[in-house]
Amino acid sequence: MRVVTFGEIMLRLAPEGYLRFLQADKYGATYGGGEANVAVSLAGFGADAAFVTKLPENDIAEGAVRALRAAGVDVRHIARGGNRIGIYFLEKGASQRPSKVIYDRAGSAIQEADGTDFDWDEIFSGADHFHFTGITPALGDKTARITMEAAAAAKKKGIKVSCDLNYRKKLWSREKAREVMTALMEYVDIVIANEEDASDVFGIAAPADVTKGGVTAEGYVAVANELISRFGLEYAAITLRGSISASDNRWSAVLVSEAGEVYKAREYLVHIVDRVGGGDSFGAGLIYGLNAFDPGRAVEFAAAASCLKQTIEGDFNMVTVDEVLRLMSGDGSGRISR
Repeated sequence: MRVVTFGEIMLRLAPEGYLRFLQADKYGATYGGGEANVAVSLAGFGADAAFVTKLPENDIAEGAVRALRAAGVDVRHIARGGNRIGIYFLEKGASQRPSKVIYDRAGSAIQEADGTDFDWDEIFSGADHFHFTGITPALGDKTARITMEAAAAAKKKGIKVSCDLNYRKKLWSREKAREVMTALMEYVDIVIANEEDASDVFGIAAPADVTKGGVTAEGYVAVANELISRFGLEYAAITLRGSISASDNRWSAVLVSEAGEVYKAREYLVHIVDRVGGGDSFGAGLIYGLNAFDPGRAVEFAAAASCLKQTIEGDFNMVTVDEVLRLMSGDGSGRISR
């Protein structure tokens, strides 16, 4: 299976441990970004995964390329040029204190890219699947247009297209998101969302109070069915996060098919080490799972993969298929493996 993802990879700067920004005198540097995280996860599962973006010609951007290459991701189609790589700062939350993200990504190379930077006919040669998130078109009109061109090119070639809605209020308004994402849905076969994304982007609300950690699986099935009906999707997946605190969450998901079949993953109680990239690891797990298993097992694989990611520092999900299958089989004890 060859999967192509398109988006922005950023330099991630985070204080040590659980220090707040105001306490920090040093920052650890890694890399991450929605679609890049998906590509890394898929490469770790043994898939042929390619990540497409635009990065400047400097050593910081080269560090991002090398991090992707080291994870097994095909970086041949990364365009080079522009002035800077985007940055995000992460303050990790704990207990009742939520995590905090500050973006410094205005004017990044991918935001300044145009359609001539990418030859989608060549990029999609031999591809089976294309994945993007709602973050990329939110970066500006240029990236929205390029995303549309990519999705249309993939659809024309008969390539399966998936999208994680990933609404980011710091990047665009609900009204702009609805306008752009509605147009993109014409090319999408599989949508991944949580209850907040579906509501913010498309006005499809689930009867749940996420501030109290409440999740209603039946309500999420209704959201998924509405997404399928409105946009003619093959599948809609809704992740179910019950936030007990910033440190402990309940985690599960439902997958609904166009025929109305409902598949629910088991629920995990996760003690979170780093939740950034949790949704991306779910998306990668679902893409892999739908290719390797039946739909019920696919959503179980995706939920288990994401559960494991949230125990790993950094954006990237560095787990294998065997580790995910072991958790799916019920081995969640965390005992040492010798």
